[in-house]
Amino acid sequence: MAFGDLKTEKGVNELNKFLEDKSYVSGYTLSQADIDTINQLAKAPSANQPHALRWYNHVKSFSAEELKGIGASPLKAGTTTTAPAADDDDDVDLFASDDEEEDAEAARIREERVKAYAEKKSKKPELIAKSSVVLDVKPWDDETDMKALESSVRTIQMEGLVWGASKFVPVGYGINKLQIMCVVEDAKVSIDELTEKIQEFEDFVQSVDVAAFNKI
Repeated sequence: MAFGDLKTEKGVNELNKFLEDKSYVSGYTLSQADIDTINQLAKAPSANQPHALRWYNHVKSFSAEELKGIGASPLKAGTTTTAPAADDDDDVDLFASDDEEEDAEAARIREERVKAYAEKKSKKPELIAKSSVVLDVKPWDDETDMKALESSVRTIQMEGLVWGASKFVPVGYGINKLQIMCVVEDAKVSIDELTEKIQEFEDFVQSVDVAAFNKI
């Protein structure tokens, strides 16, 4: 949005007229366009340019950290936030009242943003500790139905337990063991309890060993 030379009274008057029914230079929230525009001003708008001055004071109320949070560059250093005093004392008093209301609104907006940021940080998802476990399930002999053994093991359901891949591994004399992987949530699943549940299939299972245990 072009307003002419904002270092001249004419340019600032054009800006004032544009902001008569708008809060920001572009859109409905503070943006880089507001920062670029305010950085072109030689000084704060005067009291007879109330819309521009209202906008000016509002933009200046944002801290460098807040500007960074919305992706805007910092304001140029050295720009004043106070308007030159008007000759008419009555006009100055009336405008001071507007300034107070604007300052209160800016403070409220800042407070809400700080509160929202704090709430967002406090709601970071809690890290769930998990482990990847490989179990060796040994049968009684070579006549054990290994498919039935595996099916029995997979019937065990616990909150925080997910069964994974499995295979049959020869151990000698025609006997195979079931090697099965699972992922567990450490806070919910005890490996000792899990192995005890597997050993309850006494018709199939001779013993259960932990072949591998890795934190995820």
